[in-house]
Amino acid sequence: MQNGDYMNQNEEMAKCIKVGLIALSAFLLVIIGVYSLSDAVSVYVASQEKKLPIYCVEKEKPQVSLSFDAAWGNEDTQAILDVLSKYNIKVTFFMTGGWVDQYPDDVKNIAKAGHDLGNHSQNHKQMSQLSATECEKEITLVNEKVRELTKKTPQLFRPPYGDYNDTLVETVAKCNCYCIQWDVDSLDWKNYGVDAIVSTVLNHKALGNGSIILMHNGAKYTKDALPAVIEGLQKKGFEIVPISKLIYKDNYEINHEGRQISLDKETKKD
Repeated sequence: MQNGDYMNQNEEMAKCIKVGLIALSAFLLVIIGVYSLSDAVSVYVASQEKKLPIYCVEKEKPQVSLSFDAAWGNEDTQAILDVLSKYNIKVTFFMTGGWVDQYPDDVKNIAKAGHDLGNHSQNHKQMSQLSATECEKEITLVNEKVRELTKKTPQLFRPPYGDYNDTLVETVAKCNCYCIQWDVDSLDWKNYGVDAIVSTVLNHKALGNGSIILMHNGAKYTKDALPAVIEGLQKKGFEIVPISKLIYKDNYEINHEGRQISLDKETKKD
């Protein structure tokens, strides 16, 4: 083999090695980039998790809460209060600003009886469609009206239609309130009758320690179904408490299903 041929062969081999190293480096950079991107996406997704209201509460004690949305009518409000008084039960009423304006005496009676005064927005709008400023106005207007009537400021807020987004949940917290949903819907608003309401609540698959039960003060059969609902819950061993006594006020987290979990082991037992 001539020296020239030998040198050309070495040069070709060197070129192949160089190309191979470049290709390997590029491959390694791609792999590293994919893993880095994966980590970045994971962090981004985690940061983008939807903020949730409180649907129910992790409790060791067998406690549940009854709640009544008050947006239209007051024909049965006093009857409901009478039933609650008979059983010595405290609950939570979520009231719209319009309802507060129309029935100020009912608001005072609810407060006097020792029930929670909850906020259900001023105009019963779909809050997820509103800006943060509009959401804040919907909340603060009701709080001011209730405070003027009762000297008490609502700390619980329930979104109309159960409709919410991150903006609303953040605004509710900004207004020093807790955003409350429910995990047991009595379906009383469908007007299926007394037995249907009682069965729906007592046989609901989600009913358990820390459940929040949704009812309405203006539904046709609610007042008639209420005694059986209360007795049925008590027969199952549940203590009925207002939402303000069910939830944790601080040092908590809300898991993926909307269950509020105390980070204080001692508090969980309360």
